[in-house]
Amino acid sequence: QVQLVESGGGLVQAGGSLRLSCAASGLTFGTHTMGWFRQALGKEREFVAVISWNGYTTYYADSVKGRGTISRDNTKNTVYLQMNSLKPEDTAVYYCGARQYYDRNTDPSTYNYWGQGTQVTVSS
Repeated sequence: QVQLVESGGGLVQAGGSLRLSCAASGLTFGTHTMGWFRQALGKEREFVAVISWNGYTTYYADSVKGRGTISRDNTKNTVYLQMNSLKPEDTAVYYCGARQYYDRNTDPSTYNYWGQGTQVTVSS
């Protein structure tokens, strides 16, 4: 079965950086678009970034543009999210998702597979 496993979350001070990873198995990773989303306590899951199957095309939420970088290594079946200049409002559980086509649709319901998430907490 498909598994997406996120890692790399933790507690960091404002202004710091984190690199999140999402390791995939059970799917043809190199043909899937991968996205990062986040969900803060009491809020809906929101789009963060997406990357096409070949890594050539990316798209970011305005809230992370200039601070976040999504990348992937298809030889390792892994997608990454580098987050810099972290702010307390970045505090959330971060999830990766997979779907078979690329576009800029930020609706999480368009993703077929999800990981369990990794907690990111940014202290002020």
